[in-house]
Amino acid sequence: MLGTKLEKGTKTRRSELPLLLDRARWKIIGREADKGLLFKCFIYLILLDAAYIYLKPVFHMLATMLKNPGDLLDPSVKWFPNTLYLGNLQEAWEWLKYPKALGISLTLSLSVAVLQTISCAVTGYAFARLKIPFKRLLFGCLLLTFIVPMQVTILPNIIYARELGMLNTIYPIIVPAFFGLGLKGALFVIIYRQFFSTQPKELEEAARIDGAGVFKIFYKVMMPLARPAILVVFLFSFVWTWNDFYLPSMYLSDIETAPLSMGISRIASALRQQAEVYGPSVTDEAIRMATTFLMIIPPMLLYLFTQRWFIEGVERTGLVE
Repeated sequence: MLGTKLEKGTKTRRSELPLLLDRARWKIIGREADKGLLFKCFIYLILLDAAYIYLKPVFHMLATMLKNPGDLLDPSVKWFPNTLYLGNLQEAWEWLKYPKALGISLTLSLSVAVLQTISCAVTGYAFARLKIPFKRLLFGCLLLTFIVPMQVTILPNIIYARELGMLNTIYPIIVPAFFGLGLKGALFVIIYRQFFSTQPKELEEAARIDGAGVFKIFYKVMMPLARPAILVVFLFSFVWTWNDFYLPSMYLSDIETAPLSMGISRIASALRQQAEVYGPSVTDEAIRMATTFLMIIPPMLLYLFTQRWFIEGVERTGLVE
């Protein structure tokens, strides 16, 4: 009897062995393309490679700017300096005139971002919801702004700014943002149009039944729903203006009104001229890394506190489709 039970148990285990092997195989490979362990390992490998590509320059920047001249000359010191040296950061702070340049950059970027967020929202809603004569023609003209480069229109704009007495001020950069002009304005209008087009029309119809007009529907109904799109447009506009060097270099020739984007270029030119006269200095690269760090830290802090809503906004506005 005992032998019969052992024989039955052996047969049972043998019959279950193919099922266990099948489960193990599907666990590794997966019944679907994105469910197996191999696919997940491949995805993690791609993510780690991408993170390395993006984070290595940042780590190199931090390690270089915190090295003293001795560590910079020592070939054995690569990523971790022997002592944390803040002299390069202090020198870059003084060269940039950081508090004043930071104030100018923040004023310029915030003003442009707020104005473009509002003006492009109105235009995007009009293209998405309102019945406008020649709407398709006007939208086609809007798309043509992607083709016309900024360098084509910069000379007439400089002439107009000079005649109006606005050179060496930030107004020639801020005023066009109020009207949503240029490549950035066209892109943001398309983002808003994409978002408003996906909203149900029943919301507007219910508001019209309650006696609301076009402007009230826009500000009371649509704008509260457009918070993800507003955040995406605001962050894009802020970072775009913050990093922009071309327009400030055209309108702001006075060094006293230079934002951070121009200050970095001027420091690089000054270091290059100094190297031609006195020879290259061992701290030149460290100072460049320190100026870059002072330049990127405000947008990084902004994204750090808004990344959750930013990712949600990108998904809901259709930019990833």
